[in-house]
Amino acid sequence: MNAIDQLIEKIQEKRNPTVMGLDPRYDMIPSCILEKYPHTLEGICQAIEEFNRSLIDACYDIIPAIKPQIAFYEMFGPEGIRVFQKTCAYAKEKGLLVITDAKRGDIGSTSQAYSNAYLGQTPLGESHFQAFPSDFVTVNPYFGTDGIQPFADDCAKYEKGIFVLVKTSNPSSGELQDLKLENGQTVYEKVGSLVEKWGENLRGKYGYSSVSAVVGATYPLQLQELRKQMPHTYFLIPGYGAQGGKPEDIALGFDQNGLGGIVNASRSLMCAYRQEKWKNQFAEKDFAKATRAEALSMRDTLNQVISAQKGEIEYASTKKCQTN
Repeated sequence: MNAIDQLIEKIQEKRNPTVMGLDPRYDMIPSCILEKYPHTLEGICQAIEEFNRSLIDACYDIIPAIKPQIAFYEMFGPEGIRVFQKTCAYAKEKGLLVITDAKRGDIGSTSQAYSNAYLGQTPLGESHFQAFPSDFVTVNPYFGTDGIQPFADDCAKYEKGIFVLVKTSNPSSGELQDLKLENGQTVYEKVGSLVEKWGENLRGKYGYSSVSAVVGATYPLQLQELRKQMPHTYFLIPGYGAQGGKPEDIALGFDQNGLGGIVNASRSLMCAYRQEKWKNQFAEKDFAKATRAEALSMRDTLNQVISAQKGEIEYASTKKCQTN
């Protein structure tokens, strides 16, 4: 089964199009964990590992996947990378898919090496080994087909997937992504059309490809446009919660079957215990329970708006048929 079919079926099983971002920083970790470990690099990494495991334990039965952003592990050096590897492995043990947010990209053997690390296997003489237990990785398309092809090949070979940056959620994304080409297309629209092409041989039984896209929730009009222009491309949708993406905007990235997107939330889930709406219900030591409560709330909210969006699409389609 290809990667995107696996993801879709996990989403359907959990009835939840949410991925929990695990982007740990020192100032996010509850004091009840920090006080257990020495204030050293190794101690902080041990605290991060416990924090991640606690959040996974609290949510593995209600979410389909986690999305660790590798930068938050790299900044702690080799110890941080070990925590990243352990976090991914633990999530897999719990039945979750792992979307590694690494935004890799290069050409030739370098691109292949990145793909070996996160999707495929690294050759070691006549044998091979898997560096990181990851199902998807985010990829930068700036190098064009040369940069994507090694990842796409490994998607087919190992039943893995990629999410290509198309329209990102950050405020300055338009400086490059919104520029107009000679044919009137924006850069992000051109990248979107390439993503559709790169993934045309990797479509699964639901019509979506394992070559997928990152499209931010903070630009709802573009999200809606791209949903129409990229009918075979699944969306990883960042920007929910702390970045300002609204549920009703996010729904625009889904299709008439309620599929087409998985929504990332990082800070709003990891730091739920600090939110005013949960402070009165959960003490700091119950931080994982607060995360679960927020994940359930997010799930229910998204399902409600996606269902409403689905109804609007079906109504518009029916009305069009009646008119014709």
